[in-house]
Amino acid sequence: MEESRQLESSIDRLLNEEKQMRLAENVAGTRKAATEILKLCFEAKDWKLLNEQILNLSKKRGQLKQAVQSMVQQAMQYIDQTPDIETRVELIKTLLNVSAGKIYVEIERARLTKKLAKIKEEQGLIAEAADLMQEVAVETFGAMAKTEKIAFILEQVRLCLDRQDFVRAQILSRKINPRVFDADTKKEKKKPKEGDNMVEEAPADIPTLLELKRIYYELMIRYYSHNNEYIEICRSYKAIYDIPSVTENPEQWIPVLRKICWFLALAPHDPMQSSLLNATLEDKKLSEIPDFKMLLKQIVTMEVIQWTSLWNKYKDEFESEKNMIGGSLGDKAGEDLKLRIIEHNILVVSKYYSRITLKRLAELLCLTTEEAEKHLSEMVVSKALIAKIDRPSGIICFQIVKDSNEILNSWATNLEKLLDLVEKSCHQIHKETMVHKAALRA
Repeated sequence: MEESRQLESSIDRLLNEEKQMRLAENVAGTRKAATEILKLCFEAKDWKLLNEQILNLSKKRGQLKQAVQSMVQQAMQYIDQTPDIETRVELIKTLLNVSAGKIYVEIERARLTKKLAKIKEEQGLIAEAADLMQEVAVETFGAMAKTEKIAFILEQVRLCLDRQDFVRAQILSRKINPRVFDADTKKEKKKPKEGDNMVEEAPADIPTLLELKRIYYELMIRYYSHNNEYIEICRSYKAIYDIPSVTENPEQWIPVLRKICWFLALAPHDPMQSSLLNATLEDKKLSEIPDFKMLLKQIVTMEVIQWTSLWNKYKDEFESEKNMIGGSLGDKAGEDLKLRIIEHNILVVSKYYSRITLKRLAELLCLTTEEAEKHLSEMVVSKALIAKIDRPSGIICFQIVKDSNEILNSWATNLEKLLDLVEKSCHQIHKETMVHKAALRA
């Protein structure tokens, strides 16, 4: 009882002092009095009184911004020393209430929201945690450090992915420009000019820019895996592979390079896939995993690949991916790999044949005629290939139908080439005749 009376009298004395300082607009004095009140409540372990005093002081008429900022920062140090979760949540909610709508404590509010979201997530309330995090738009905070902003947005993306909200996860991920990770961190920071906003230093627990790059691309892999966008997954792994800490450690880059090779094999044939495929083949480190180098070479080489022999050779490697970095390649990966090999074989056939029977195509692809026709039709519809099927006679024509102008142009070109050859031949004959005549005269 006596201790509580002493606490009350001390707080009353400090409140009077705070009032005098506030009315005199003495920033240092008001700040000191306000923080002293909070310190007394904390030392007495009276958490209820602490919450009351924070609210009471923040609502005082003409309260100074600096005093409110100092109070919030002071109270934030007490969060981790609360006796239980309920008290912690109550204190965080009080501070969120005080900082609501105040631009000068927006960074503190963002950090408090992150703490509360973490507590909600630990309690299994992922949807609530995600909703809390989405309320804060850190990209508009001028004084927040770049790394802290990125870390906050990545946390928002992760929570959206955890609650299977892929649309919002994509919207949030677009707030981060991937080029920001390639910025040279070694460059000296420019000193802020007079009148510029001062950017706060990021807290110690915020990862570095390169660590954030890896987290970002790992989250992107999770997002793209939802729709089986293999080429985008491959590009994300390529970005992780280029991180210096990964490149220097064989235990990390070998599994990542394996994943790049697998997803290149799984990606549909297009210019980007072709470009990445050739770039990967030029990588000297690929020779350390020869089986995968052979796999990519088979895909690049315009020769028919036998699916059964390929699957028998790589089946164990395919299954072992589950135990490596990034986990399994996906539920549909096995089926999609077979489909890519069939598509590759059809492209090879279209390159070497202008006309082929459907029966012969099915034999080359090791499929039934119905399956061969289905896959060929799908490729024609997706514009990966130009072909026509004469179903009554069972003949496939891979030739492009030319219009009359193109035919006339090709004829004109051919005639031009022919006349050039005739002229060169005449010149050579005339030259030989002259040489022969000169020899006879001699």
